[in-house]
Amino acid sequence: MPEQTIWYLEMCDAGAHHARPLPDTLNVIECEIPQFALNRFLYALVGAPWQWSEKLEGDQSEWQAMVESDAHRTFVAYYRGAIAGYYELYRPDGRNVEILYFGMVAEFIGRGLGGGLLSHAIDQAWQWSGTERVWLHTCSLDHPAALANYQKRGFRLYDEEIAPC
Repeated sequence: MPEQTIWYLEMCDAGAHHARPLPDTLNVIECEIPQFALNRFLYALVGAPWQWSEKLEGDQSEWQAMVESDAHRTFVAYYRGAIAGYYELYRPDGRNVEILYFGMVAEFIGRGLGGGLLSHAIDQAWQWSGTERVWLHTCSLDHPAALANYQKRGFRLYDEEIAPC
């Protein structure tokens, strides 16, 4: 059975963030009114090349409840009116913000936009009142530059596991 490596990363101090500027060509807007169908669309659009599919199958009521909760925030990045990427922040305990999903649409990968969008996500996480820690996980099935991008922005690896694909 094929395996993947899953890496868990965290940032426990906003001062550890090595920010990259958001490109002037990228406009990031928070979806202040939750729309589960939009999150589902973004997940499929961004995740297709990276085998994000588990959320699209079966009962989605728990996912919908999470997206519609006060502990969840969604941001969409636009480039000249087209969706270029997105991210979701999730903080169910009021202290630890998970960058739940983060990614660029395939056509926008390699244009130097990802580092700036990730910095935007980190800034939004730290600006969320009460945040004490920002964390995420990625895996070996993700874009080959994903882990390095997270580490360049200041995340440190705190756990690693091998799991079936």
